[in-house]
Amino acid sequence: MKDQSGMLKGWRKILVGMVMLASGVWGCQEVSAEDLPVIHNPDASGALPKLELLWLGQSALRLTTPGGKVILIDPFITQNPKTPEKYKDLDNLGKVDLILVTHAHGDHLGDGPALAKKYHIPLIGPAGMNQSLVTLGVLPAELAPGMNKSGTVTPIGPNIHITMVHAEHSSELDWLNPATGQHEIHNGGEPVGYVIELENGFKIYDMGDTGLFSDMKFIGDYYRPDLVVIPIGGNYTMDPVEAAFAMRYWIHARYVLPVHYGTFPLLKGTPEEFIKALGPTRTKVLELKPGGTVSF
Repeated sequence: MKDQSGMLKGWRKILVGMVMLASGVWGCQEVSAEDLPVIHNPDASGALPKLELLWLGQSALRLTTPGGKVILIDPFITQNPKTPEKYKDLDNLGKVDLILVTHAHGDHLGDGPALAKKYHIPLIGPAGMNQSLVTLGVLPAELAPGMNKSGTVTPIGPNIHITMVHAEHSSELDWLNPATGQHEIHNGGEPVGYVIELENGFKIYDMGDTGLFSDMKFIGDYYRPDLVVIPIGGNYTMDPVEAAFAMRYWIHARYVLPVHYGTFPLLKGTPEEFIKALGPTRTKVLELKPGGTVSF
């Protein structure tokens, strides 16, 4: 019996060791290939091209693609209480090639028209919003191209694909009439999200402002994004628990960046609440502060 007991204890130690090794608890935890972004096309020098993402607070992002193109998303900057002062001087954003706006609300459209005119670049947004911007004289037609959900365009080169997808929100355009000094509400079209496929095949799904909707699963299954930009603030969008549900059950991306929180008092959701609600997952949560960057 003694010998059998000793053998059992020995096997138990071996099994525990194997479990600890598999879970990364014993010794140095190795990073698996699945934890790293997929870079498909190294440049001529053999170095891996990188995507850099700069978060400017609320939902404002600057993407610098592996090929050096710069895309601004929802550029609410100069009036954004969370944007670092450095970037409120729009010259400090550097050159910009394209602007994407998810809907017409001021905390997303923001400085988009001013930047479109400054750099003479297209501002892509919901069709009704762009039509209103042209009709009201905010932008010339050549800077407000038409597009709609499910459409895919390549405005800054054939290797960067911009696809417009559904979002569950609203999109009123609040316009200050310069002749009367009064605010007017105009058609802002329907809210949207974007799937952005970069030169190296890396895909970003920026949800814009949205509540839960079941076709998030379809978007995840069909487009298979590597990175999801997701609102978590609540009140106007998903809260942390709802956002975690979407990521855990519908969209199995490798990375997620929580945004649209903490800018105003009603946006109470926090990354800590999101991470807790998400629970154990293979999705890596990117925790940035406004002005912070992450590279892939």
